[in-house]
Amino acid sequence: MKVLIADKFPDEKIDEVKSLGCETMYDQSLKGDSLLSALHKQQPDVLIVRSTKVNADMIRADRGLSLIIRAGSGVNTIDVETASARSIYIANCPGKNAVAVAELAFGLILALDRRIPDNVIQLRDGRWNKKEFSKASGISGRTLGVVGVGRIGKEVISRARAFGMHVIAWSRSLDQQKARLLGIDYRKSPEALARDADIVTIHLALAPETTGRIGDTFFQAMKPGACFINTSRAEVVDERALLRAITEKGIRAGLDVFAEEPAAKEGAIKSSLADSPKVYGTHHIGASTEQAQNAVAGETIRILREFLRTGKVANCVNLMERTPARWLLSVHHRNRVGVLAGVLDIIRDAGINIEIMENIIFKGADGACARIQLDGKILDQNIKKIENSNEDILYVFQVELGR
Repeated sequence: MKVLIADKFPDEKIDEVKSLGCETMYDQSLKGDSLLSALHKQQPDVLIVRSTKVNADMIRADRGLSLIIRAGSGVNTIDVETASARSIYIANCPGKNAVAVAELAFGLILALDRRIPDNVIQLRDGRWNKKEFSKASGISGRTLGVVGVGRIGKEVISRARAFGMHVIAWSRSLDQQKARLLGIDYRKSPEALARDADIVTIHLALAPETTGRIGDTFFQAMKPGACFINTSRAEVVDERALLRAITEKGIRAGLDVFAEEPAAKEGAIKSSLADSPKVYGTHHIGASTEQAQNAVAGETIRILREFLRTGKVANCVNLMERTPARWLLSVHHRNRVGVLAGVLDIIRDAGINIEIMENIIFKGADGACARIQLDGKILDQNIKKIENSNEDILYVFQVELGR
């Protein structure tokens, strides 16, 4: 199997990929047209990327592509729709960089409170300004609002406890009972959270319903002079609304993501937020610790190893949760060559589509059962045809699936 790694990947982990028996190609510089060309020329079975964008043209260029692994959480850099239409699995590595992102979020919180970057800048400029930089509030006893309580949000919560903070949270999956189990207080909306928090940190996954979710209404609810942290995705925040809040309410922000950040690892950036003296920005480095990258690479190899051994894809994000299947046809048969070929012919001739199919083998490898989920009901006469199509078919029955 051919594997193309088109992003930065630890050298020792590349050796692990090779040890799986894969023909491995590694070029972290592949982007845009160069990646398109490599896919067209090399025709890998598996593509591994980290932050590199994979568009529809790239997916179509490789006729043999079976699996795309995003060595990170989220898959917003991959054209999932095109991959799904071409029956290409997409997998990611959720949670493996959660600790790294949570650490950066707290780094930004402390930086804002103690104005650490400004301290450093003035000290390097030969200026001593203890009078000005002694004006910090401290974070012990203050209220931290966590928007999004997934893996990263939970890591932030555990660290907030160590700092003696009171934590309130909102998440689409959170309720009073779950919040109680986490030892935090629940808020019914992001805006309700914003009203009560001294510091807000955003940990939302990017989705249609979260795009632009943090906007004017949210920032209007925030306390004047409060701190705002975003280490998730730039797209979940309305940057113009944040700029207004910075100007009008004295909001201070710590940001790891920007709408106009370059796609390449290095380059120029033009951002009104990055230019603001009330914004401390980092270079989209939340997941970029050695610990996190090794953990993500290890999970990538686990996904690849399982795919090679079983054909199954761990952490697959583009399988339909509920198919159009309405009926289950169970065909009990002897485990012989060609038994199911006639069954599938009859189903095809009946104009019924197979949505899910598995063939289960019993102990001794003589008996088997094909469980076939269908989008329509097989008529009684066709069930008779199936039963009579081969002497190795033992019996057949059909049930309607629960809706």
